[in-house]
Amino acid sequence: MNRLFVAYKPSGIGSNKFLYTLKRKYGNKKAGFAGTLDPFAKGVLLVGFGSHTKLFRFLNKTPKRYRATLWLGTKSDSLDIEMIECVDIVKEKNFDEVYDVVKSLEGTLEYEPPIFSAKRINGERAYDLARRGEKVKLNKITSTVYEMKLLHYTHPFITFEASVSEGTYIRSLGLMIAKKLGYNYGSLSMLERLNEGQFIYENEKALDIKKSLNIAQNYYLGDYDNVRYGRVLALDDLKVQEDGHYWLDNGDNISIIRIQNGSVKYELGRIQC
Repeated sequence: MNRLFVAYKPSGIGSNKFLYTLKRKYGNKKAGFAGTLDPFAKGVLLVGFGSHTKLFRFLNKTPKRYRATLWLGTKSDSLDIEMIECVDIVKEKNFDEVYDVVKSLEGTLEYEPPIFSAKRINGERAYDLARRGEKVKLNKITSTVYEMKLLHYTHPFITFEASVSEGTYIRSLGLMIAKKLGYNYGSLSMLERLNEGQFIYENEKALDIKKSLNIAQNYYLGDYDNVRYGRVLALDDLKVQEDGHYWLDNGDNISIIRIQNGSVKYELGRIQC
């Protein structure tokens, strides 16, 4: 069964284990997901069955939007409530100051990812090294924060929404907020992914892949049996001839092609809709 849909992962279970429950639910052995959520986080998870697992890199998955609650004064190496070491009683701030700090994170940020992250160091996940007590040093990364919204401030808890580029660490944004407010520590008590680009949770409804791709449609002007049967395509027979990735409509199927330096190659052929 080929299927692309948005699932909602609850907190307390890893993405791989959650995928296993979906495979059992739908009776499908070949499945995958895009955009890992760790056990602490909940929310939107893009899932593909069958050949649709090959489509993730061509989907419109940005910006991503998250809702999080920051607990001010809470020290945790994981930057969430899973590994709390201590909780400081911290002085309350006024709402306008909190609002200004939250909004100040909009734009391009350079920062170190959390040591409890899925980043690889010499082939191992950073969180595996950190859990073993080994020293973890990660290179700084750059993220784009498109929008920050302050939803609530009930001291010592700040709830905010962040619309961000792929690869942004919301835990790190929480810590930045805490430090900009003058606190030493701050950890998330809740983290939820609300959407990935255009994709929101709609009761695991199957997605229309022709409306889900982030690449343009192209049109083959020659004998369409060439596309239908995966034959070699000539550049002169395509309406758009600039370099890039495109999808071709085969009726019940699509093909994804790549044009580069005057040649046409299939990236994915005859993916069933």
